Amino acid sequence: MTIGLLGATGRMGEAIKALTPTKDIAQIADGLPPGIDVLIDFSGPEATAAAAKLCAEAGVPLVTGVTGLSDDQQASVRSASTHIPVVQSGNMSLGVTLLKELVRIASATLRDFDIEILESHHRHKKDSPSGTALLLGEVAARARDTALSEAARFERHGRDNARKTDEIGFAVRRGGGIYGEHDVSFMSEGEVISLSHQALSRQAFAQGAITAAHWILDKAPGIYWIDDVLELGEAHRS
Repeated sequence: MTIGLLGATGRMGEAIKALTPTKDIAQIADGLPPGIDVLIDFSGPEATAAAAKLCAEAGVPLVTGVTGLSDDQQASVRSASTHIPVVQSGNMSLGVTLLKELVRIASATLRDFDIEILESHHRHKKDSPSGTALLLGEVAARARDTALSEAARFERHGRDNARKTDEIGFAVRRGGGIYGEHDVSFMSEGEVISLSHQALSRQAFAQGAITAAHWILDKAPGIYWIDDVLELGEAHRS
């Protein structure tokens, strides 16, 4: 199998190259180079949207870990998935996949508890909150039969910021070289339960992406999550 790698010079690209031979793709404007069996993408939202279109045209499966896509860019990925299989996840690690399932259980069980999500990343990360934090928020909201767009609270500033019922709060830290830390806390008047994950290196994410690249080769068109690759929880093909 030949893996094409978009975003090869980035931090995640370097981590993937350290684990497996890949064919770097610097430019995709003129189409994918021949001989690519699957494309792993850790570039940026604009390049992801373009890559999804080219992969669909070439019949090449796509594994992407890019976050921060606009609605139009996500629509490009969704359109491509009608022709090819796509694994799309804001976080490729096994630990975070398990954390999502624990968050789902806690959110559904502790319905009267307040939910707060804290995430920390290195100083160079551009999108905020992280894709993983938003994904955890979506899981928590869905477990309570609501939408994250209705429940999310991204800012608290000023004097009139009392917490609202069913609110899911987000807090963000940026600094140093933190690979990724996520903490989901469930709080009542009498107790606090915290579920957390800390990435110690980018190898956890890189290995997940490589596993997904092998897994996706014989799959039907559609959008899959890393949950599907690892066979944890419900299937999420759409």
